[in-house]
Amino acid sequence: MKKFSKEIQIALVAIVALLVLYFGLQFLKGMTLFSNDNRYYVKFKDVSGLAVASPIYANGYRVGVVEDVQFNYQNTGEIIATIGVDPQLSVPQGSRAEISTDLMGNVKVLLVLGDTADGMVAPGDTITGAQQVGAMGKAADMIPAVQQMLPKLDSILASVNTLFADPAIANSLHNVDQITADLTRTSHDLSQLTAQLNKQMPQMLHNADGVLANTNQITKDINDMDLAATMASVNTTLKNVEQMTAALNSREGTLGLLMRDPSLYYNLNSTMQHADSLMIDLKQHPKRYVHFSVFGKKDK
Repeated sequence: MKKFSKEIQIALVAIVALLVLYFGLQFLKGMTLFSNDNRYYVKFKDVSGLAVASPIYANGYRVGVVEDVQFNYQNTGEIIATIGVDPQLSVPQGSRAEISTDLMGNVKVLLVLGDTADGMVAPGDTITGAQQVGAMGKAADMIPAVQQMLPKLDSILASVNTLFADPAIANSLHNVDQITADLTRTSHDLSQLTAQLNKQMPQMLHNADGVLANTNQITKDINDMDLAATMASVNTTLKNVEQMTAALNSREGTLGLLMRDPSLYYNLNSTMQHADSLMIDLKQHPKRYVHFSVFGKKDK
């Protein structure tokens, strides 16, 4: 058996080591060795850090890797990525590949599948590429608006600092402390008042029960009264008063004549005058009207 020289043996070992290193690196990158994956081409305007061996997911499941990324120098502005997809997955027409970046900066391709009724994309054809607008994309879109708001925020912060530096704020806070203390005392007083009311409540309820009992008794007495007889008696009294008033107003009775006939009034008045004169004369000359003698002798 012919033996190889040491130089040839060293060269063969180096070649084998290089092959092992190459295929090992490809395996670590996620590339399938001697794979029969279906290859498709995807056109992007911006790959956002997409590189070889970036994973490809369909509905959250890994179905392939990015095998190559090339810049199209003939048509600047386009970047063509070659992707290898598991041959068991059929890619429908209308599917698109979206580049997604997570919070850790990892880049992956999300394969959004179309409708199978539209037919399938043949291996080697081109799939539409797009940039997914995720949380990072939305945050990036908000940066211009945030930049416009920064001067306003600075102005607002300066106004707030000026406001807090005003001594009136400190005085107001002191007043708030005083008001809080007053409210605490008021609350304590209300608590004491409530406690007193709770103590007096049984007596008050007892008194209220007595009042209600008296009210019920009065109501019962009113209900027991013979209202019909009482009203009949009142009507009779009113009728008698009406008759007496009619008699006084008429000229037939003595009282009516006395109230209505002026001559009777004048006669009574004249009689009273004569009686008054008689009394005066009686006081002045009593001997004219009274005769008294021990021996029965008459005065001449």
